[in-house]
Amino acid sequence: MKLLAFDTSSQALSVALTEDDNLLGKIDLNIKKNHSITLMPAIDFLMTHVGIKPEELDRIAVAQGPGSYTGLRIAVTTAKTLASTLNIDLVGVSSLAAIATNVDVVGKVVPLIDARRQNVYAGIYENGLSISQEQHVSLDKLLDTLKNEEVLYFTGEVANFRELISQTLPQAKFVENVERRLPNAYQISRLGAGYEPVNVDAFVPEYLKKVEAEEKWLETHAENQGNDTNYIQSI
Repeated sequence: MKLLAFDTSSQALSVALTEDDNLLGKIDLNIKKNHSITLMPAIDFLMTHVGIKPEELDRIAVAQGPGSYTGLRIAVTTAKTLASTLNIDLVGVSSLAAIATNVDVVGKVVPLIDARRQNVYAGIYENGLSISQEQHVSLDKLLDTLKNEEVLYFTGEVANFRELISQTLPQAKFVENVERRLPNAYQISRLGAGYEPVNVDAFVPEYLKKVEAEEKWLETHAENQGNDTNYIQSI
């Protein structure tokens, strides 16, 4: 099976081409660039130099989230367009899973993506398998649930949280090698090769939380409802 995998859920861009379990080629860019401009040229460059034509592909695997709202929309839209146009399989892979499977250790692996304001997107993995529902959670709350764990490896976007993690969980270890702490298209392809295809039209990003505009609208809507209720009660 020839599979094209890519990820733009973070600052990094990663694209990989595989055939069965063999890596044919891979591009990683860890620089601040507009993924909407760089993703398709990166895919075209890789496929051209590997020597695979689009019609030879069997499947698209894409990082479905969580991560950057804009990055996820770009990747998912591109994946859906390619899968639909080529009439091939589409699968979505968790960005956190792609980070966790980069780490080959004995013990629980906690991949993190910075969600700002001391919040994170987090999961808990062991032996490459998710053992806890991925969530958007405050870092304090996450660390509190892990206090009784003996062996923990944190990876992903941990730089801003390392001090607090070390203070709260002295047993914690860190995997901060750049290649291992970012979503990796090769890992996405390996995971995605074993997934069941999704309905292309119904496929959407997994944000794990509402987008900021939606949250603000709901807050305003709730306030207006409260005002309406108070007004009705006063009548």
